Amino acid sequence: MITLQFHPNWPHGDRTVIESMAADGLYRSQFSTGISNGGLTAFRGGDRWRWESRLFSGRYDGKPGTARPVYGVWNRRADVYGGAIRFGSSYLRLKPETVERATFCFPDSAREPADFGDRAVLPRLCALADASGGDDLDDYVEAHVHGPIRLASDVEAVVLDPSFVGTPVENAAHRLGCRIEYHPGFRAAPADFDPAYRGADVVALACQLGAELTPEVLGAAARSGIHPAQAIKYVWHYLARFGRRSFPVDGQVT
Repeated sequence: MITLQFHPNWPHGDRTVIESMAADGLYRSQFSTGISNGGLTAFRGGDRWRWESRLFSGRYDGKPGTARPVYGVWNRRADVYGGAIRFGSSYLRLKPETVERATFCFPDSAREPADFGDRAVLPRLCALADASGGDDLDDYVEAHVHGPIRLASDVEAVVLDPSFVGTPVENAAHRLGCRIEYHPGFRAAPADFDPAYRGADVVALACQLGAELTPEVLGAAARSGIHPAQAIKYVWHYLARFGRRSFPVDGQVT
């Protein structure tokens, strides 16, 4: 299945990401939104523009941002947390038929991969990813869905972190027009983080944010504007890598 990872409570203009999604009824590409949980290079001549020009043989070079593909992953392990936790605490699980208009690559398109194609190449790409030995934040098979992603018709479910239960994120999720589910959750104490993973300065910031971190806590930090966005992103990498829970959540499906 294809999953599209995102941080629902991080800022997008005067709203949060999920509030913007609910208002638009669409999941948009970085070229439209101007935000990303990876690099911010989606402009003409930027790295993302150049990678897409190479992958898609110039197909989108003269097209507006609204016409460009959206990025997700092939969730080859059927992971309940989504196929690419590096890019967000929550995700959209697309309907199976969207695979027919998707292309895939491994590794990430930022690395200018040689292995690329439609669903026929998925067995090879999954084998390459399995054999890569990479960190589980990095060994995803990237997906590009061509054509608009309409939340009410192309999405099977939005899968949220349980820290969003009873928050504005859950309220906005009810306006997306698709099923709402919850995964087991991300939760961790920054005192347990290994500085060797992303750096002592990132661990120090994580400790400032609280004795226990959840996606709800990190989103509040991202919206505050007090700390650099890149630093919050690296704190998220710690929470994603070390904070997955093993127990089920009551009321997993609403």
